[in-house]
Amino acid sequence: MVEVAAAPVSGRYGRRALLCTLVSAPLVVACFVHFGMTWDGWLGAYFCTVLVLLSIIDIEERRLPNVIVLPSFVLVLTAHLVLYPEQAAEWTIAAFGAALFLFLPTLLMPGAMGMGDFKLALLLGAMLGWAVVTAIFIGSIAGALVAIGVLMMRGASARKQAIFYGPFLAFGGVVALFAGSL
Repeated sequence: MVEVAAAPVSGRYGRRALLCTLVSAPLVVACFVHFGMTWDGWLGAYFCTVLVLLSIIDIEERRLPNVIVLPSFVLVLTAHLVLYPEQAAEWTIAAFGAALFLFLPTLLMPGAMGMGDFKLALLLGAMLGWAVVTAIFIGSIAGALVAIGVLMMRGASARKQAIFYGPFLAFGGVVALFAGSL
């Protein structure tokens, strides 16, 4: 019998992997319960796991890495175009429309929103189709509630404090995924 010693979870990436696993595992199970062992279930599980990982990175580093967001967008959009070619316009318009919607504040007030947020909107739209509207609405409300809480706790000095938006968009994306049921 061969004994395998468990490697200790240490360092930033070890803790990140553990946290990602603990948070995404129930979402993955929920995807398979909700959608069944179908392509939608697998795609939903992937989507939820990516959103959890991106949220953790955004909270820790205040960035949404292109190396995760953009390939995930391409994978999800391609899968939807192959699985549901009759809805190609919905997936494509929702992805680029959501990204444009979140890019507008950056044009009006540079620095108002991070560039990763509008790229995340591409992924949300590609996965959720028209339900991306629900995701952005829920994410915006959740983000606003936290911002109000920060203002109440820290006062006027908190107006200049940046708040990561990715986890709120991810939360809205997960809610919309299960509420919209592809």
